[in-house]
Amino acid sequence: MTDTAQLTRPQLRRLLRNARRALTPAQQRQAALGLYRQLAQHPLFRRARHIALYLPNDGEIDPYLLMREAQRRGKRTYLPVLHAWPRTRMVFQRFEQGEKLKPNRFRIPEPVTDRKRQRPIWALDLILLPLVGFDEVGGRLGMGGGFYDRSLAYQARRQTWKKPLLLGLAHECQKVERLAQASWDVPLQGTVSDRGWYLAPR
Repeated sequence: MTDTAQLTRPQLRRLLRNARRALTPAQQRQAALGLYRQLAQHPLFRRARHIALYLPNDGEIDPYLLMREAQRRGKRTYLPVLHAWPRTRMVFQRFEQGEKLKPNRFRIPEPVTDRKRQRPIWALDLILLPLVGFDEVGGRLGMGGGFYDRSLAYQARRQTWKKPLLLGLAHECQKVERLAQASWDVPLQGTVSDRGWYLAPR
């Protein structure tokens, strides 16, 4: 666990990004396998029919094995696609193996936009989010762009929000003691690392 009490958010973000980027390819593969073992047989994953994931970037833990397993079981899988307007949000679009990808404005691959294949956030069962840092009570530190927070903000304000379940995915080295949360941060129900689960208290 990283001691971050004296660090600003930008300093902490830089520290944790460096930590995950320092992992070797072998360590990344082992972490992806560990993540798969943590989640693949868990009831929260097994029950979900519509699951949003992501393509890893900048050292993020890779959920590819989970995506492949979900598709093997007949679940629908979705990837984030940046909104043309407003440019600070994203939508989730159905993705299947072999489908063509294109780089977005951050050079991260995403599906070619097709509104007919997009699904509203409230109709997803589970969103597996990337993150830079996390704590044990649902705190998440992202890359700083706020795309997930803005995209989930409306759903987070609903009094009857039961889904989607929001789980962060991370390397264990991204865990910190406590993250200071801003008013716009959307809390997670928990985070899953390659070594364990950290569910937020209800």
